[in-house]
Amino acid sequence: MSIATTTDHGKVHDAVAVRSWKMPILFAALALFAVVVFILLGPGGTATFRISSSGDAWQVPNLVLPAKAVGIVVSLACAALTYVAYNQTKTRGRIATWVVMVFTVLFVVGLMVWIIGGTTTQNITLVGLFTGAMLITTPLVFGSMSGVLSERAGVVNIAIEGQLLAGAFTAALVSSITHNAYAGLVAAAVAGVLVSLLLALFSIKYVVNQIIVGVVLNVLVSGLTGFLFEKIMKTKVDGVTLFNQPAHLPNLPIPLLSEIPIIGPTLFRQSIIGYFMLILVAALWFGLFRTRWGLRVRAVGEHPKAADTVGINVNRTRVLNVLAGGAVAGVGGAYFTLVAVSSFSKDMTGGLGFIALAALIFGRWNPIGAALAALLFGVAGNLQSILSLAGTPIDGQFLAMLPYALTILAVSGFVGKAMAPAADGEPYIKE
Repeated sequence: MSIATTTDHGKVHDAVAVRSWKMPILFAALALFAVVVFILLGPGGTATFRISSSGDAWQVPNLVLPAKAVGIVVSLACAALTYVAYNQTKTRGRIATWVVMVFTVLFVVGLMVWIIGGTTTQNITLVGLFTGAMLITTPLVFGSMSGVLSERAGVVNIAIEGQLLAGAFTAALVSSITHNAYAGLVAAAVAGVLVSLLLALFSIKYVVNQIIVGVVLNVLVSGLTGFLFEKIMKTKVDGVTLFNQPAHLPNLPIPLLSEIPIIGPTLFRQSIIGYFMLILVAALWFGLFRTRWGLRVRAVGEHPKAADTVGINVNRTRVLNVLAGGAVAGVGGAYFTLVAVSSFSKDMTGGLGFIALAALIFGRWNPIGAALAALLFGVAGNLQSILSLAGTPIDGQFLAMLPYALTILAVSGFVGKAMAPAADGEPYIKE
C-alpha cells in the first residue's frame, strides 16, 4: 500500500506504509498450538470451575465445561481471528484492539479448560485461585509501583528487591518490639526510604551507574538483614524468639462488597495494606496522567533538558520520586511479615523484586498495566500450587514459565513495543 506525500518543493513521492507481521505470526502459532493441544491432545472429560465458596452470601452454581468441545470451539475461533488479523494487517496496516482482546480471552479460557480437564479432580475453585494469588500479587504491585515512580522520573530502580526485603525485616523487628503492627508498617516505609536514599545519593548526586548501584544495594540489604536475623531475631529468651513475633494486621471485610463472588473475597476482604494497594494504583495513575505533578515527572523522565528550561528542578524531582518509591516498596515488604507469614525469614522475598520489574515492563510503565501484569504473575504462581495438589500431568515448572514467556514476548515487541521513558537510566548534569 502506497501513500502519496508532498514535499516542500511540490514533488509527490510514494511512502510505503510500515506493517508489522509479528502479531499475525504470533496468532498463527498460538492457533496451531490450540489445534494440536486442545483438540488432538485434549482430555475427554470436563472442567469444573467452582465460583462460590460455602460461606458466601450469594451462591453461584459451578461452571462445568466439556474439555474437548471447548477445545474445538476455541481452536476454530482462534484460527478465524488469525485470518482476521492477517487481513487487517494487509489492508489497514494494523490490527483492531478488539481482535487482540477476544483472541487473548479465548486462548486463556481454552488453556484453563485444557489444564483443569487433565487433572485428577477435574475441578478448581476460582475463589481460592485469586485469593491465594493476592499473597503474591500484593507485594508485586507495591514493587512495580515503586518502579513506576522511579523510572517515570528517569531513574532505573533495580533495588526493588532490597527495598521489599528491608521493609519486611524492619516491620517484623519494630512490630515485635512495640507489639504494634501499625508501628511496624510505618517503620517499613522508613526502611524503604533509607534504601532509596542510597540509590538517589549515588546514582543522582554522584552519577554512579544506576543498574550497578541497584544490584549492590540488593546484595547489601540481603547480607545486612541476614546478619541481623542471625544475631537478633534468632535469639531466644525462655525458648521464645522475642524479636520475631510481629503483630498481625487483620483483614477488614467491606460489607456487601465482600460478598460478591470471586471479586469480593479477592479485593474486599483485605488488610489495610491490601486496600492501600488498590487506592495507590488508582491514585498513581491519576496523578501521573491527569495532574500537573504527573506532567512534570513525565517531562523529567522523557526530556530532562527541556524540563529544566521551563524551570523544573530535574534532580530534585528525581530524588523525591525515588524516595517515594522506596516508601511504597517498604510498605509492600511489610505485607510479608505483618499479613502473609507473621514472621521474618532470611531472604524471604524470594526474588519478587525482580519479578516486579518484569511486571513494570510488561505493563509499559503504566500503574494499571503494571498492576494487571503483577496479577498475572500472582495467578500463575498460585495456579502452579493448586494444580500440583489437583494432580495435573503438566509439569508445574511449565506453568510457572508462562508469565515470563509472555514478558519476553512483550519486551521483544510481539504484543507492542515496551518503551521505557526516553531518559530512563541517564544521569542529568546541569550545564
